[in-house]
Amino acid sequence: MKFFKLISVALIITAAFSCTPSKKSNLPVVGFVDAFEDATIAQAKTGFVDALKKEGFSEEKNNIKIEYRNAQGSIPTLTQIVNYFVSEKVDLLATSTTLSTVAAIQKTKTIPIFQMVSPTPERMKVTDAAGKAPTNLFGTMEELNYIDTSFSIIPKLLKPKAGQLTIGMIFNQSEPQSADALNRIKGLAAKLNVKIIALPLNSSADAQLVTQALLNKNIDAFFANPDNTVFAAFETILKSCNEKNIPIFTSEAGLVQRGAVAAFGADIYQWGYQSGLQAAQYLKTHKTSGLKLEMVKIRKRVYNAAAAKKYNIAIPADFEAVK
Repeated sequence: MKFFKLISVALIITAAFSCTPSKKSNLPVVGFVDAFEDATIAQAKTGFVDALKKEGFSEEKNNIKIEYRNAQGSIPTLTQIVNYFVSEKVDLLATSTTLSTVAAIQKTKTIPIFQMVSPTPERMKVTDAAGKAPTNLFGTMEELNYIDTSFSIIPKLLKPKAGQLTIGMIFNQSEPQSADALNRIKGLAAKLNVKIIALPLNSSADAQLVTQALLNKNIDAFFANPDNTVFAAFETILKSCNEKNIPIFTSEAGLVQRGAVAAFGADIYQWGYQSGLQAAQYLKTHKTSGLKLEMVKIRKRVYNAAAAKKYNIAIPADFEAVK
């Protein structure tokens, strides 16, 4: 009986590994790495895949294999995913959000990495002693300048309840881009005579408690900065802010669709699409010559009509309502 049980276990293990994708065929394989599950961030993958399709690469045509893995916010899982793709020698890595990009950079110097929803190499702290980015890093990046425009609209649209306009923020101390954005905003706020109250959090599980603590400090508005933890916990943050009648502004267009009032920022779908076009070029030529990290090309001024109406905020004419 034990013998048959052992055979059954062996067959199950064999079946599992036989379903595991292998790089032994000639079919190009894209290893797509997502750091966490999020409705806004997911638009980047959709854009990336659509760009590949436009350029003639799709699983429907059976001329490419896209292996998708999501780390669900777990760093150990993220490391395992990248290690697996590297060991399988995928043709290229597509990385969405900073954590995925940094993990890929740490694990391979040869497989081309096409990043999206990630900042400049300097902000990710992955440059070498000479200040140069990894030679296998491509795709699309974002800088901090756009945050100035996003934040600067708040004093134009909102009057303080009393005295100085006070804006609340939460930030993840372990995310470089989150801390950088906060420092940038603090400098800008001083010039605009705006007071910033920022509280740290370490995970999306802490979001409700930290947001409630922030709302108890008599803020006039909440600013959702580019932070993976904010993305993951946005519905929790939104619910708490709406209950206290505190509007949310942001630098991320995708969060406006989810309930923030307004933003000037990158379109996440287009961010992925732009990186996908680069990946398609590489798949056509198998060469990286002519490819380089590009700044996001499409940014949008968008607003949420329902949120604007709730808070009686008059939105400038050059802002487009999200659908």
